[in-house]
Amino acid sequence: MQRARLLTTAFVLSFAGTFLQALAFNLYLHFPGYLKDLGADEVTIGLLWSLTAGAALLVRPWVGRAMDDWGRRPVILLGGVLNVLAVGLYLTVSSLGPWIYAIRILHGVAESMLFAGFFTYAADIVPESRRMQGIAAFSVSGMLPISLGPLLGDWILGWGSYGDLFAIAVVLAVASLAVSFGLREARPVVSADEASRGFTAAALQRDLVPLWFIGTIFATAIAGPFAFLKTYLLQVEFGSMGLFFTAYSLAAIAVRLGLGWLPDRAGPKRVLAPSLVLLGLGLAGIGLAGGDVTFGLVGALCGMGHGMTNPILNGLVISRARPAERGAAIALYTAVFDAGVLLGGPLFGAISRDVGYVEMFVSAGAVVAVGGLVFAVWDRGR
Repeated sequence: MQRARLLTTAFVLSFAGTFLQALAFNLYLHFPGYLKDLGADEVTIGLLWSLTAGAALLVRPWVGRAMDDWGRRPVILLGGVLNVLAVGLYLTVSSLGPWIYAIRILHGVAESMLFAGFFTYAADIVPESRRMQGIAAFSVSGMLPISLGPLLGDWILGWGSYGDLFAIAVVLAVASLAVSFGLREARPVVSADEASRGFTAAALQRDLVPLWFIGTIFATAIAGPFAFLKTYLLQVEFGSMGLFFTAYSLAAIAVRLGLGWLPDRAGPKRVLAPSLVLLGLGLAGIGLAGGDVTFGLVGALCGMGHGMTNPILNGLVISRARPAERGAAIALYTAVFDAGVLLGGPLFGAISRDVGYVEMFVSAGAVVAVGGLVFAVWDRGR
């Protein structure tokens, strides 16, 4: 029997739209350096970093319901317009103050719509028989920019300014919006008796609650390197944003493309456990690395763990959610990432300021270890 196709026109267009949007977003991994230039300390940086996630978290219920009621395409297009506006407004920031907080909130709303919209669209178009593999392959569109964003940012800041970085982010956001106009609606057709029960029902569905927990743990832990690696590297004499995130994303892409079939065949939770172990070890090792080689290796460990954990959790959410509530469920899943950043930003900012960066990264690894054990017991038997 011929296997269902993954590579379709809808897949390619949504992949391209996600890639361009994520590349624009990941240029802002350099944003803490800009805040440092403006006089922000680690706690302020953590707050501003998490503010985007907090705004995204607040609008997730509306985003989820809108996708199930109106469709995925309108949410993606509206999010694309808001994203262009948000990244353009960074060009007007020259000091710390209320204006930069407002822009971070708008950016969070836009990212909420795009992140949830594109990944729900992908869940609709990948074949059910190859769901984990399809999600893993599609997730490369969001993972590759984690490498290219810092590298592109390193290059831009090598010859230009943060203003140039923000301007290029605008161009990428506009390109993503242009590609999105080519998408056709693809949400599943459901009968009247299968209509959505609403965002709250999906949030409280018993077999989904453990996934919200482990997703929050995952996102909280990775908030450490994503928010504070830039400022950590300003204190040491090795490594770079490009080196770490290139190793991170290439390792993630390698396991997704090379082993993306494994969760479908071996069982997703059997692959999830070792993935969390790799992630925890990588996070704890960031502050212990003493040179470029070990710094790249811990980046690769983090990427391998992230590379399998995210599509597995995403696939489990899709499998357990009712089709009529898929938009709400995936919006909730993406919301746990915002919740994790909202928790992790200020938490790890305080640890790095008051205790130290090494202890902060080790704490992030410990969060993964403890959270993984709790999840294993809680979700046992499912």
